[in-house]
Amino acid sequence: MSTLMSGARMLAECLAREGVDCMFGYPGGVTLPFYDVLYDHHIRHVLVRHEENAAFAAEGYARSTGKVGVCCATSGPGATNLTTGLVNAMMDSIPIVAITGQVTSKLIGSDAFQEADTFGITRPCTKHNFLVKKLDELPQIIHEAFYIAATGRPGPVLVDITKDVLQGMGHYQPVTAIHLPGYKVFTEGHTGQIRRALQLIQEAERPLVYAGGGIVAAGAAAELREFVQLTDVPAVNTLMGLGALPSNHPNFISMPGMHGSFAANMAMSNADLLIALGVRFDDRVTGRAIRQGNPRGYRPGRGGEDPQSRSPDRGRCEARARQAEQDDGRDASRAQ
Repeated sequence: MSTLMSGARMLAECLAREGVDCMFGYPGGVTLPFYDVLYDHHIRHVLVRHEENAAFAAEGYARSTGKVGVCCATSGPGATNLTTGLVNAMMDSIPIVAITGQVTSKLIGSDAFQEADTFGITRPCTKHNFLVKKLDELPQIIHEAFYIAATGRPGPVLVDITKDVLQGMGHYQPVTAIHLPGYKVFTEGHTGQIRRALQLIQEAERPLVYAGGGIVAAGAAAELREFVQLTDVPAVNTLMGLGALPSNHPNFISMPGMHGSFAANMAMSNADLLIALGVRFDDRVTGRAIRQGNPRGYRPGRGGEDPQSRSPDRGRCEARARQAEQDDGRDASRAQ
């Protein structure tokens, strides 16, 4: 059964259905309709002194509770102030949903007061982002945003909502299903790849477990300890992964990287097989050895980017952009 309500109240209702009990933000002209709704809503709002603080506070909330953090900012400078926090959440794989206001749909692209291309600006620093210009699309998009942020490799998702959507009136109908054909979450490993990994471990002379924050985020510390014990392979933990393997474990060396120990760095430099679990091969940890041509004989298993760290259609859009750049280059060379 549908209920007539404003877009701002629909937004609050969707947040409540996602289990949001606390959010962080800084109000502005475009987002005032939403803040009016919060006056009589159970969701607690924490007022920050800068939008960047809201993003980092949402990250802290997500880390400490295991839930998706939520932050809110107004259009233009409010939204752009979130970008540092969004980049940090993207790099550290932290699930947050950022809600930003946008000028009225008809004013987009007209250099209106406090207008910025939030959708375009935040593409590189979010797992996915949305621009909502139709009221009937708002509930579905909000629930999709939470689903994308929390599943697969977690990350930030931004929802940019125009002022006319927040002020508009429409019939709200609860969302019962999420269907994203281009976004698949894999919960089981590939049998062939697992066998290949076991073969590499058995053949390796100096294997090393390189574990990071993904172990902590997935709650897989017990599995990591079991794996290390079964294989009797030495292990290092990154800064984000400290605690996943107890520091008093006989196989634990220490933290690697520029702020790590000599023993851990030498272990990584001299290993002939890195068993990377929940890490992203940061250059401050691995140095240049792995990034530049595999000089020490590392044997690759299955590398590359986690497919779940990218949103639906993001890869296709970037491929089109690269093709357009190539076409422009060809046209320019012909003109010369």
